[in-house]
Amino acid sequence: MDRKDHIDTFGAVALTGFALLLAFNQVVIKVTNGGLQPVFFAGLRSAGAVVCLWVWLKWRGIPVRLASGTLVAGVVTGAVFALEFLCLFVALDLTTVGRTSVIFYSMPVWLALIAHVVLPNDRITGRKALGLALAVAGVAFAMLTRDPSGHGSLWGDLAALGAALGWAVTVLMAKASPLSRNRPEMQLFCQVAVSAPILILASFWFGDLVRDPQWIHFAGLAFQIVVVVSAGFMFWLWLLSIYPASGVASFSFLSPVFSVLLGWALLGEAITPSILVSLVLVAAGILLINRQVPQKVRSTRSSSSGGLE
Repeated sequence: MDRKDHIDTFGAVALTGFALLLAFNQVVIKVTNGGLQPVFFAGLRSAGAVVCLWVWLKWRGIPVRLASGTLVAGVVTGAVFALEFLCLFVALDLTTVGRTSVIFYSMPVWLALIAHVVLPNDRITGRKALGLALAVAGVAFAMLTRDPSGHGSLWGDLAALGAALGWAVTVLMAKASPLSRNRPEMQLFCQVAVSAPILILASFWFGDLVRDPQWIHFAGLAFQIVVVVSAGFMFWLWLLSIYPASGVASFSFLSPVFSVLLGWALLGEAITPSILVSLVLVAAGILLINRQVPQKVRSTRSSSSGGLE
């Protein structure tokens, strides 16, 4: 498929479906945590994804090797990737899917703040600043208001925030570090390959490796490996290769919305007023941060500022 300069009908449907997959993914993680210790589960997921991605790379004829001079960046990124999912899986064990998702999908906020400091061409504009303020307010409101049902956990909220920060750093490493000289497929392969042993070793500090495993928990593990990490992330990378990154990113606000709804529909989680307020603030912030400035407006700004923004 040829590269496009806007999100067409197929892209909108595909990105909405992917957002729904990511939301359902959090429900699957929470359910599977009932049979497998969260960190051990995350490690097994990465290990299984290594095998699936290796087969896929071999089938496509893509060399399974990193570009020269990118190994250190790959290891660092893989370690951050491990920390991200350690925090996410623990968060989903301690608190609700809705709360975790609202905080975790604040990632664009922290990415914009970090990028403003380390990337000279990615500054915070007035529109982005408003989006950041709204999203940070949403995250703060979610963390400061406790769920009256007793299903919320401050430690779970903090773990979800740690996962969001880890996700932001991983994205930044893939974009601005030497690792960016590798194909996206090899970047993902490196991340899961490095994270697998780190997570499995770390799991011994989190108690028993298994809890009460049933067939549904093994099905959840298989779903994570094959559908989410291997096929899902590859599909995401394919969409990024076709559509503008800003347009693709703008659909990320749908995932916390779907997560809150699926947590209520499938797990019986309460949709409290505080979660709704937090969700609206974070979603609005993400939309503002990722909103693409029209080309005509950009041209006008460039002309009036001597070509500098």
